[in-house]
Amino acid sequence: MSRMKRAIAAALALICLRAVNIHAAEGAGEFRGVWIATVANTNWPDKTASAESQKAAFAKLMDEAASMRLNAVVVQIRPAADAFYKSDMNPWSEYITGTQGKDPGYDPLAFMLEEAHKRGLEFHAWFNPFRVSMNNTDKPWAENSVAVMHPDWVAAYGGQKWLDPGLPVVRKYVVDSIMEVVDNYAIDAVHFDDYFYPYPTGGKDFPDDWSYEHYGNGMGRADWRRSNINLFINTVNMAIKSKKNYVKFGVSPLGIWRSKTVDPEGSDSAAAGSYDTLYADTRLWVRENWVDYIAPQMYWELGYTYAPYENLLEFWVNAVKDSPNVHLYIGEAAYRVGNAGAWKDASQLPRHLELSSAYAAVKGHIFYNIDSLINNPLSIRDKLINNFYTAEARVPDMPWLGGQTSSYAANLAD
Repeated sequence: MSRMKRAIAAALALICLRAVNIHAAEGAGEFRGVWIATVANTNWPDKTASAESQKAAFAKLMDEAASMRLNAVVVQIRPAADAFYKSDMNPWSEYITGTQGKDPGYDPLAFMLEEAHKRGLEFHAWFNPFRVSMNNTDKPWAENSVAVMHPDWVAAYGGQKWLDPGLPVVRKYVVDSIMEVVDNYAIDAVHFDDYFYPYPTGGKDFPDDWSYEHYGNGMGRADWRRSNINLFINTVNMAIKSKKNYVKFGVSPLGIWRSKTVDPEGSDSAAAGSYDTLYADTRLWVRENWVDYIAPQMYWELGYTYAPYENLLEFWVNAVKDSPNVHLYIGEAAYRVGNAGAWKDASQLPRHLELSSAYAAVKGHIFYNIDSLINNPLSIRDKLINNFYTAEARVPDMPWLGGQTSSYAANLAD
């Protein structure tokens, strides 16, 4: 690199550090992420399109993300015990070609990583750990589908198929599936959303009598389920760090841990939380530093009767207060902008960003989902660019991971 090029790169890097938008602490960086869902082909890809068309469509999404001055994409690469990558453990996803197990003719994850990284975007690989199928109907499963190879691991619930987290062999299979990606691809982070045990539905309990009888060890069933998920989360974190200690691990749970209506330590809300419905003790994961970031999905409006955004924000700010090695990013409901009620107010989501900017603990946001920003309802995309993300910002550093450089800063230095 020439002296002039180094000087320009250094100047640009300095600008990047200083030109963080007015809502971020100067020099601290700000996480600006967006979810890209592949389940049911929500955002990408078109399963009827050719490989080249799919590639072009994803490249366009990356152009859009970069144009909004985002710095991270959270892309669903294992939506249902399947793979958007070359795997020895899971079949090619049906959401790529329409047929589970069918080779798409290219490696989507390798392509996506290249496209994201060359635009300076971190790539957070989003896994759904325990879902097997979005429906419970018969379909042509791939020969190496877990539903075919290990039907005794699979439970039907809520019209879908799920792996039973109470089986140690299931948890190992999921951890191994994640580590296959960590080992073989240059991802920046492993990411989970809010699904662990499935959301309760139809007034029925999850059918895990057999696993509870064999592995419950005398615990109450709810506590046992939480212990299964706690063990899983801790194991994933340790596995990642043992192989690549610079790869981040983040979870985006339901925005309510517990409400004060059931626990005085909960948020000032009156709705069910992840602790009791999904058996996910998300506050514990923060306290134990089992995650590098927590991104609660706070998809409710300011002043909402049962789960006011402002009250949940306060809870999570307090939750990370004594955990300096866990970043707090807020999951924002871009998909609700322009919908009925409070979301018809064009200022609703901008007020979320303004309110959260008052808390130093809030180090960024993730928006669900990319189409909702691109479609620009109530000019939300324009407001984001013109009022909040007025200049590029680097992803906040996580020095406990060895001080790795974010993709954006690395790009500037090249």
